Amino acid sequence: MARFRRKSCITLVVLVLLVLIVTVVLKALTPEDSPFSGPISLELFPDRKSHDQVQKENTNKPDQSKMSDSAQSAKLEAALRKFPPPNYYLHAFYYSWFGNPKFDGKYIHWDHPQLPHWDLKVAQGYPQGRHVPPDDIGSNFYPSLGAYSSRDPSIIEAHMQQLRTAAIGVLALSWYPPHMHDDNGAPMDDMVPLLLEVAHKYYIKVAFHIEPYKDRDEVNMLTNVKYVIDKYGEHPAFFKYRTNTGKLLPLFYVYDSYLMNSEQWAKLLKHTESNSIRNTQYDAIFIALLVEEKHKRDILTAGFDGVYTYFATNGFSYGSTQRNWDSLKVFCEDNNLIFIPSVGPGYIDTGIRPWNFQNTRNRINGKYYETSLSAALQARPDFISVTSFNEWHEGSQIEMAIPKTGQTVYLDYLPNKPAIYLEITRKWAAIFGGERRKWQD
Repeated sequence: MARFRRKSCITLVVLVLLVLIVTVVLKALTPEDSPFSGPISLELFPDRKSHDQVQKENTNKPDQSKMSDSAQSAKLEAALRKFPPPNYYLHAFYYSWFGNPKFDGKYIHWDHPQLPHWDLKVAQGYPQGRHVPPDDIGSNFYPSLGAYSSRDPSIIEAHMQQLRTAAIGVLALSWYPPHMHDDNGAPMDDMVPLLLEVAHKYYIKVAFHIEPYKDRDEVNMLTNVKYVIDKYGEHPAFFKYRTNTGKLLPLFYVYDSYLMNSEQWAKLLKHTESNSIRNTQYDAIFIALLVEEKHKRDILTAGFDGVYTYFATNGFSYGSTQRNWDSLKVFCEDNNLIFIPSVGPGYIDTGIRPWNFQNTRNRINGKYYETSLSAALQARPDFISVTSFNEWHEGSQIEMAIPKTGQTVYLDYLPNKPAIYLEITRKWAAIFGGERRKWQD
């Protein structure tokens, strides 16, 4: 027993000595050698070093933030290589007017009212009142991203990824001047810088689709065009097009351009007018909306540079009727105008206009869209515009949608997957690119 106790005592002494030696060695280690010298140790032991000491020590170390940015950049470039190249002759109308409580304090546009018919007798036969998001939204389809906010950076990122999946090179942003908005929305000009930044990251360009804001005339149009060019014109994502004369100019779509008479437009757009924008630093390409056939004459008188047709409903207007596109192309060629037919995957707006079923155009599992794209290509257009990326109220979106069940009944893309219209767009973007090269030969 005595021998056993001696062995135990010796063992205990050895252990104590070992602990003392380890403690001395650890205290002798420098901060760089210490296993707790990284960021984790600063969080676990906040009083270990002063902020100034940490900064001084870090001056001799690699810049972790730069290394992180470099890694993120490499990761993004690798992801971009998986997308098809963007076709800058393929534009998509884009709406940034959606809001939700997390980012905007309330739902915006998703709660769109059901608009009454102008005939009171007809109106009485249809529901009225506002939609109640997030389960009940002002659309016949339901987005895969939910009732999102257009201000949400993650949503903008997802949208750019979807646009690149579709090989769309330019988004045409629905735009109101600062502090102005549509009847159901909120001001959105302040979110343009973020949109441009994320678009640039994905090599997507942004054009402006000027909406018919209150009291729009040639004077404030000039003011607003100057504002856009001064504020955004130097951003690398701001879309510019090189004309036949070699000028590199911004391109503006002008929605409902016919609401201003051609004499007013001429004061802004004709070279002969004293207050003309032409041959100034604010000169641009202005694309008029052609709805009726008579608008052709007005567009020429006004001095516009081209026409687009916008509506995704074949037969709804003269301009949106696909059988008219060949003759419209001839008209544009004869008058040195840019021709931009607008194609869409379908149309249904009974979620906000419950009485407007006669303008519904069934998607037919993508066949309607492909027919529209084929008709556009046949006309040999200068650009093709897609109505739309995300005009959910009118059911013309190519953005991803999902099946949703509940009290509100929604349409969906089944039996196809949510990305079907992005994939169709991607296919025709490649065909369009190939055809354009042939036309130029």
